[in-house]
Order: sequence, then structure tokens, then C-alpha cells
Amino acid sequence: MKTTTNTIYIFKNIIKNGTKLNYKNFATAVATNEDKLKKQIEQQNSIVEENQQKNKFFHKDLKIERAEIWQMQDKPDKYEQLKFGHHYADHMLGIDWSEEKGWTNPQITPVNEIRLHPGAKVFHYAVGLFEGMKAYRGIDDRIRLFRPEMNIARMRRTAARSSLPDFDGDELLKIICELVRLDKEWVPYSSTASLYIRPTMIGTDPTLGVAKPKNAKLFVLSGPVGSFYSTGFNPVSLFADPTFVRAFPGGVGSFKMGCNYAPTIMLGNIASEFGCQQVLWLSGEDQKLTEVGSMNIFIYWINEKGEKELITPPLIDGLILPGIVRESVLTIANEWNEFLIKESYPTIPEIRKALAENRLLQIFGTGTAVALVPVGRIVFRNQETNNIEEFIIPTMNSGETVMQRLYETIIDIQQGRRDRPEWVYIID
Repeated sequence: MKTTTNTIYIFKNIIKNGTKLNYKNFATAVATNEDKLKKQIEQQNSIVEENQQKNKFFHKDLKIERAEIWQMQDKPDKYEQLKFGHHYADHMLGIDWSEEKGWTNPQITPVNEIRLHPGAKVFHYAVGLFEGMKAYRGIDDRIRLFRPEMNIARMRRTAARSSLPDFDGDELLKIICELVRLDKEWVPYSSTASLYIRPTMIGTDPTLGVAKPKNAKLFVLSGPVGSFYSTGFNPVSLFADPTFVRAFPGGVGSFKMGCNYAPTIMLGNIASEFGCQQVLWLSGEDQKLTEVGSMNIFIYWINEKGEKELITPPLIDGLILPGIVRESVLTIANEWNEFLIKESYPTIPEIRKALAENRLLQIFGTGTAVALVPVGRIVFRNQETNNIEEFIIPTMNSGETVMQRLYETIIDIQQGRRDRPEWVYIID
């Protein structure tokens, strides 16, 4: 007889209960208890499997309700001039979840209003998250998603941090592809515009009190967009004020939650008063650069050892969002093997010093909404002197083309001019 942990446990119980030990009653006890244990394991596995099924929805169960003619929106004439997020395609995806029953079957319907009780968790405690990805029409007229599995993985991580339900990422991606396929005529026939896709999940149960939601809704909208900034590919200006922080170690700065964005609006309004398009968020007394509201930040400079170096803030302490374009830029730059690459926090004093010594070559941002965008100016509120400093960044006239080459490489992959099959998901 093979001795197992279970056998030893039974042996101890026989001794503890004062049963006279012999081979026959020992063997009987082992057999009886192992049968019970086997049934318990089977029951437990059944519960686990049932719970796993609750946390899944399937592409095969998708129901599609096509929009009637009267429900369809007029498509824009000029996609390049579209305001970001002001236009929507004809259809949306919706899936509901409850703690008791799990996920309902997914449904694609005409875009419609969502009815929620005013006590819904999302309204009071910001229990919600979102993602952002794009569909591009390539030079071959095929529609491509750029690394969408990374968006889905990030969405699941954010759901876990938000106490929102998990789901099968592969199944959601298949369903999103069906949504894009249904609204494929909304994917712009343009090299400077795309179809923006916004997966969202919110807590919907109508109960006050800070607690895990017992009901949730996952929905996906899409709509055509042009350039995120009105400046197009011209350099943007950033406003930096160390008085305000976006994130802190141990917080949720690395997750795509709506609660991270509402507090940034006020400072964004202040930035616009200084002629800036976005806020450059700083952290700590050393004034570390973390990220911009809609993008990760990169600096290409000559370091103090005289080496050309591409530097971007790290992911290690959760201050910045792990951007998909950010990771792609790092991968491409590593493949070029032309300069040093470093994930570290640059600081405002280092920027000031590098500019004074003519070592700062380019600063640019990366993100799904912007792809890559040059930075031409940083307006910094100096707390020590109570003065405003203006740093002019020579991104477009330094003689360097690293940012432009990275931009062209990313765009070429997204639009099918450059082959990188592991990074694109083609929708036929």
C-alpha cells in the first residue's frame, strides 16, 4: 500500500480515537475515507468549474441585432478634422454580470442609452475602468488591430484591482472583432484617422456602501477619430507643477481607472491658460517626470558620459500606465541597437542641465490615442522661486530623427506597410 498524506492523516485519527489498530480496520478506514475525500474533491472541482463558467462569456453565444436604417448615424465627410470622442459608430457591445449568475450572453445592438439606478456603485465610488485601442484601415484595405491582446490583459488586471469580475480575454477579443466587422465602414479610409474602440466595465448594483460590486456591466463603444491634438504632428507643450501629483507608490496610477482621470481635469485647464495641451506629471522632491495625461514620456539625449541614450520612466513602482505603444517603442529601439536604452526617472533638474549643456535632443510622448507626438516646450512652475520657467525642447530641429523613425515604424506596422504579424490582429 502506498503511503500518502491522507493515509497518515487517517492513521493519526485511528490512534486518536482509540481504535485498535490492525491491518484490516486500517485498510477499511483508508478506503472509506479516501472515497469520501474523492467525493469531496469532485464536489469542490464542480463548484470551481461552475464559478469559472460564471466568469466566462463566449463568442459562440453572441447575439447580433443590426441597426435599422433610421438608427444609423451619418458618417463624417472629413475624418482628419474630427474631435476625439465626439462621434460613434452604429453598434455597441453589452454584457451584464451578477455575482449569483455570472455573465449573460454577449449582445451587439444599435448604440442606445444605458439605464442605471441612481444608487449604482459607479456613480458614488467610481467603480469602473476603461481601455482604448484602435482599428486601422491599411494600404491593402484590410482592417488591423494593434496588439489588442495587451489591452485586454491590462483590462483584466485593472478589473482585478477594481474588484470587478474577470472574463476570458480571448473571447472578448473575438467579440470585439465582430463589432468592428459589423461597423467596418466606420473605419476611416485614411492614413491619419482610425476607429477608436473603448471597452468599459462599471459596477452597477444599486447599493450604497464601499464594497465589492455584486453586479457589473461590460460594454464597448467605437467611433472614428482623427489626430488627438489639434496640432497634428507638430510639437505639443506640456505644463509641469510639482504641487500636484497624479499617482503615488502603492496606488492605482498603473491601472486604467476613471478615478485616475477626473482629478487631472482642473490642472489641465490651468495648463491651457499657459498655452499647453497636456500636463506633465511630476513626483517627489527630486521632481521626477512620470507621465503625461494621455501618454508615456520618452527623452532622447546625450547622457553625462557622452553616450546617446533613450530614457523613459520605469513601471516598477506603479506610478505610470504600462502603455502598449511604450512597450512597442522599447522593443523596436532595442532591435535597432543604436543607442543606450534606460528605464529610469529623468528629473526636472536633469532636463534643465541637459538643455544648458546642449545634450537634450528630443522629447516625445507615446500612447494609443496619439501614437507618437513630439514635445517642443515644457512650462514649469518653480516652487522655490515661485517663477514660471520655460524649457524649449529642440525635438524637431536637433538634427536627430529617432522619434520620427520610431513613429514611421509604428504607423507602418499599424497600416500594413511593414510586416510584423505577431503585433497585428487582422479583421477580414
